[in-house]
Amino acid sequence: MSTLSLRLPDSLHDKVKELASEDGISINQFVVSAVAEKTSAFLTKSYLQERGQLSSKEKFRKAMSKITKKDPDEFDKL
Repeated sequence: MSTLSLRLPDSLHDKVKELASEDGISINQFVVSAVAEKTSAFLTKSYLQERGQLSSKEKFRKAMSKITKKDPDEFDKL
């Protein structure tokens, strides 16, 4: 495990301390969770961009052509 020295504006530090306390966790746990969440968001974005490059309009149209035309179920109607 690594140690990280972090400088935060007092107002942000106060808010983090308040939120961590409300959640019953330490400031360290709060920051670790926040960093993990943001990292996950960036990794998901990168993954979706890479997957998007594998697609094409032709593949999309081919897949869509396989869908049968029928009315939606009653619970799916708008």
